[in-house]
Amino acid sequence: MTRNAPLSEKDLKNIDANTVSSFGDEWTRYDQTHLSPSERIKIFEGYFNLFPWKALNRTSVGFDMGCGSGRWASVVAPKVGALYCIDPSADALNVAREVLAEHSNVQFIESSANSVSLSPGSFDFGYSLGVLHHAPDTNSALLSCVTLLKSGAPFLLYLYYRFDNRPAWYRLIWKVSDIIRYIISKSPKLVKSLLSDFLAVSVYLPIARFSRLIERCGLNPASLPLSYYRHLSFYTMRTDCRDRFGTPLERRFTRVEIEKMMTAAGLTNIVFSDKEPYWVAVGVKI
Repeated sequence: MTRNAPLSEKDLKNIDANTVSSFGDEWTRYDQTHLSPSERIKIFEGYFNLFPWKALNRTSVGFDMGCGSGRWASVVAPKVGALYCIDPSADALNVAREVLAEHSNVQFIESSANSVSLSPGSFDFGYSLGVLHHAPDTNSALLSCVTLLKSGAPFLLYLYYRFDNRPAWYRLIWKVSDIIRYIISKSPKLVKSLLSDFLAVSVYLPIARFSRLIERCGLNPASLPLSYYRHLSFYTMRTDCRDRFGTPLERRFTRVEIEKMMTAAGLTNIVFSDKEPYWVAVGVKI
């Protein structure tokens, strides 16, 4: 099932049009073709380390809600029978089609989570990574995802965390950065990209490399902001910086809040990863 027509009024339910447009521009500029296979797998495993692959097989059918450029779908598709890549951005889906051209078992659907025209209770698994916190109503979007799953099917979720496991000074730095995000996210596309690239080279890169130096000295840099990027490429830093500072709408949640939302949506046996990126969790449809 592939949708090429513009989104209808129904499809626009529970999406922020400016945010969708911003991601379309982001994935067009950073289509992940310059991301090395080894780094793609490294980041992928950080998200999917809890995922119960043994519960699936080569006939399993799943969905990637908010697939973006298709960077994670490119790893998942060879493992399963069919994968539906769903995204409200036509530009993002065009990129995903190119990235996933060699995978004949992938279908593309232009839709929001709340308006996707797929049968409830028909999927063996699903995942949504770094997406639903950009919806105006994250709870509703999550419920729509879980509704698509069969009973017993796993769902992998990643939402931005509210630094509930970080000290007060860390949260203060984030509050300052969020003011910068608000300003940059309101800028024209070209200006937005230039400013985010400037932050990537002037902030992300030096702090990440300093964190790596600290690690080589035998110390633990995990408490430093951006230490997550110490072993990642500058390309990934540029991508994530554009994601972080160019997106008009983002919401953040504590681990407790995420667990409550997942439970309310009909998921059980919820397990959280205790590693970055926080908070990645997997649950099973009741």
